[in-house]
Amino acid sequence: MDSLRDMPRWLALDAPHESVAALFAAFCHEMVREGAPIHRVSLGLEGLHPEVSGWQHVWTREAISSRETDRATAPTSQSYLHSPTRIVDETERPFRRRLDKPSPHLPLLDELRLGGMTDYVMFPLPFLDRTRTAVISFATSEPNGFDDAVLAELEFASRLLSPYLERRVLRRISMDLLDTYVGPHTGRRILEGRVERGAVEQIEAAIWFADLRGFTALSETRPTSEVLATLNEWFDIVGEVIDAHGGEILKFMGDAVLAIFPTSIDQDRRTACRRAMAAAVDFSRRTDAANVRRRSHGEPSVAHALVLDVGEVAYGNVGAAHRMDFTVIGPAVNRASRLLHLAKRLERSVLVSDAVTTELETPLIDLGFHELRDVVLPQRVFEPRS
Repeated sequence: MDSLRDMPRWLALDAPHESVAALFAAFCHEMVREGAPIHRVSLGLEGLHPEVSGWQHVWTREAISSRETDRATAPTSQSYLHSPTRIVDETERPFRRRLDKPSPHLPLLDELRLGGMTDYVMFPLPFLDRTRTAVISFATSEPNGFDDAVLAELEFASRLLSPYLERRVLRRISMDLLDTYVGPHTGRRILEGRVERGAVEQIEAAIWFADLRGFTALSETRPTSEVLATLNEWFDIVGEVIDAHGGEILKFMGDAVLAIFPTSIDQDRRTACRRAMAAAVDFSRRTDAANVRRRSHGEPSVAHALVLDVGEVAYGNVGAAHRMDFTVIGPAVNRASRLLHLAKRLERSVLVSDAVTTELETPLIDLGFHELRDVVLPQRVFEPRS
């Protein structure tokens, strides 16, 4: 194997950097082009997402594959507990093993040995943040395995690749955290640089506002673990139906959730209202089914109040100088908040404003006009037919 004298220039000028997958595949091909005796390369990277622990990319001379690892099971899975990755994570040192005899405690190495590999080495990638997994491994089928000179070149190449990978991982972590905590639409705006306090834009949106009924009583009478499980189950349904119908959750507030269905070039006011209504119907159906299941297990039913309104809102940054919130404010949001109180007072699961109702094809039940606190005019409200 010749010295990897061209690798730094290739990484800086010619390598594809649009994604980890593209960079990794090209890196492996470049290593082969420069004479590296490698026949399998694996890259393990950990992210920061509530459901996805990380990603594993595997290259061979015949194919390339990638898969996500589940956060809930990855740290305790047998494939991790009995792996070189765990050893490298815990020692922060390279791991090397000649594959000339069985490795009963490391099943991956036995699999590689039986597949014709003769030597294996894994290096920790020198990311600035060492708290998460970042490793790369190389295996060869050369009869004599890796010599010391080759091992040094492989480690050198890994170090050269490391900062380019870390840059992509950090961006992915940033995007995943923003998607998780503020939503993908809002997250993109923040990444685009819309971070100045008071920087808002006027948009039109259907407002979707819901909360649990009797949550205080539930909190007072049930163990905290059960309360959290109930709340998360309820929020799961909210998130799934909002996503399915093209809305975006802006925030969770205790047992309440605020979401919007904004208008756009591809979605006019009528479409936004109909999607919000469809999400409300879907949500009611899903929560009814969940309550049937809860009662069958001897658990209490969970009731909710949900309201829809539509109008122009200010969408952007508000808050203190060093702690801001990307949210919506405006009369439509205020009315939705008051309608939520009205829904509880009337003991209705879903209330729809007159403004939304005029955009719907489905006939609703007219509940008449009602006074709302701090709203000048009485508001006409409707509810869906059973």
